[in-house]
Amino acid sequence: MSDRTRTVIDLDSNADALALAGEHDAHLKILEGRLSCALTLRGNVLTLDGDGDACVKAKAAIDELLTVIRSGRPLSPAMVESLMDIAVNAAGKPSEVYGDVVWTHRGRQIGPRTVNQKLYVDAMRRNTITFAIGPAGTGKTYLATAMAVSAFFAKSVGRIILTRPAVEAGESLGFLPGTVSEKVDPYFRPLFDALYDMIDGEKLAALQEKGEIEIAPLAFMRGRTLNDSFIILDEAQNTSPEQMKMFLTRLGFGAKMVVTGDVTQIDLPGGRRSGLVTVPEVLGDITDIAFVEFDGHDVVRHKLVQRIVNAYKDHGDREQARREATGEGGAA
Repeated sequence: MSDRTRTVIDLDSNADALALAGEHDAHLKILEGRLSCALTLRGNVLTLDGDGDACVKAKAAIDELLTVIRSGRPLSPAMVESLMDIAVNAAGKPSEVYGDVVWTHRGRQIGPRTVNQKLYVDAMRRNTITFAIGPAGTGKTYLATAMAVSAFFAKSVGRIILTRPAVEAGESLGFLPGTVSEKVDPYFRPLFDALYDMIDGEKLAALQEKGEIEIAPLAFMRGRTLNDSFIILDEAQNTSPEQMKMFLTRLGFGAKMVVTGDVTQIDLPGGRRSGLVTVPEVLGDITDIAFVEFDGHDVVRHKLVQRIVNAYKDHGDREQARREATGEGGAA
């Protein structure tokens, strides 16, 4: 073990010191809990006390945090937790992740908050088709929507198309009361919520009226060629292999596609195989198609959600190992 050491960091301004400390020193408490050394802030001077190696790592992490602060992004305790996840546990730099702003609406900046989210955003920029696979709360659909909105207002595409399979309605929808919009609205509420976070309500309604933003069931994509569009297929784990092929072959000129889903939440009836499960086997070697996988570390909702996701994954892994050991059956 290295000798104990003291490292002094002179902050540039009171604003930096206040942002680093947080309200009632909330940020400093998080940092101290994550960095294995004692932190003392007096005025604009931050002192680190602890093991030499720990202080070196702590200084590097705090330098990254200061870079984010000086970029103008406001900090919150949850954001500091995420930044420390990146700095301490992941092979990435918080400043590179949080410095990437995809879209800004009413002063709120939307962008990646984990290393995998940064890889996802970069993949969407580089590739024509991007698949995002992982648990709920990892920002798959939200970041794809932000990328679509950004591309639309930059005039890189002429329209946004959001679709998902309405599995619970059997994709027929004819037996439900109301208009098509009223029938599918419950299934598309998460997509509407994301759009309302990024576009003012009146503007969004006008764009929908003109057909420049379209939200429709996957069944409505059949027979179309989608040119000059940013197309998002959400909840793709509930597509059959045939539906997945149908959707992907709608790709037109000047278009981008993003496909999101969670293979642990398949709702297809009768044990049918998911198109999202088979697609990496079919398309994994094709250029201009990217696959990005998320896990519990990428959950950006309440910290308890991350723990719930991880607990269910661990339980599933144990059950699978038990079934294989007792010969009860193959993979679930």
